[in-house]
Amino acid sequence: MDKIETIEEFYQRKFDWIPDNIRNEIGHFNVFEHEPIDPGKAKPLPYKRRDFYKIMLVIGGINMNYADRVVSVKKQALFFSNPQIPYNCENLERIENGFYCIFNQHFFHKHGDLDQYSVFQPGGNHVFELSDDQVEQITVIYKKMFEEIKSDYVHKYDVLRNLVFELLHFAMKIQTPTNTEKQQTNASKRISVLFLELLERQFPIDETHQKINLRSASEFASQLNIHVNHLNRAIKEKTLKTTSQIIAERILQEAKILLKHSNWSVSEIAYALGFTEVTHFNNFFKKHVQLSPLKFRNI
Repeated sequence: MDKIETIEEFYQRKFDWIPDNIRNEIGHFNVFEHEPIDPGKAKPLPYKRRDFYKIMLVIGGINMNYADRVVSVKKQALFFSNPQIPYNCENLERIENGFYCIFNQHFFHKHGDLDQYSVFQPGGNHVFELSDDQVEQITVIYKKMFEEIKSDYVHKYDVLRNLVFELLHFAMKIQTPTNTEKQQTNASKRISVLFLELLERQFPIDETHQKINLRSASEFASQLNIHVNHLNRAIKEKTLKTTSQIIAERILQEAKILLKHSNWSVSEIAYALGFTEVTHFNNFFKKHVQLSPLKFRNI
């Protein structure tokens, strides 16, 4: 699997140039228009994290693959991605048009914490299918971005931040009731959110020498400074699964990703996922998938 893509690498890959001001003191922001992609030249973007945020309006069909699910859009949608959540795109040749803006964390320094919003959280919705009327409303926001970024107004970057927030809140307002229900603030909710953030922060694994540090319920409980029984009760209450189940499922997801998207050996993958012996990893994988890691890789 490829390393985290930097914002400089994005420009080099996409446009074969890098802006001079990309790492200036106010952070970086830019906005672009999607152009149709030649089917003969369309290649799926590799599964990876990027070190920048991206909000994308796509007109046309596309598949977004995340670690835990695949989201298929048939007509049009608004996508949110951030440095913590890896993904890849398929069916790029089906994009008819659209817009996207990119920006780094420093662009919002002292202007709010983007990660507090569900569209940028591991458990939140990142893809929002749109009606034709909603596409028109979103298009107006992007056109304002194009006008503003070309202007000489001294505070134009403040305006652009506000337009980003308009996109963010537009998406959160159109979520279904199950996704917009008021978040509970009880201890179990807080513990489960913190646990899932700690778990997700260990992935994806980008280097063969990298190794996850937290694999057991007791290790997570120690990190959260709570008793393991307290953690287990909170997780069971909020997810209807045991802590160990969730950890095992996430490790299994990463194992499948590494087997399919990297050329690492099984022993390298086992080490990266915290298994002291390759046989332990083989037994773990076969228990959950009914196939050995090598057979799964080759199917």
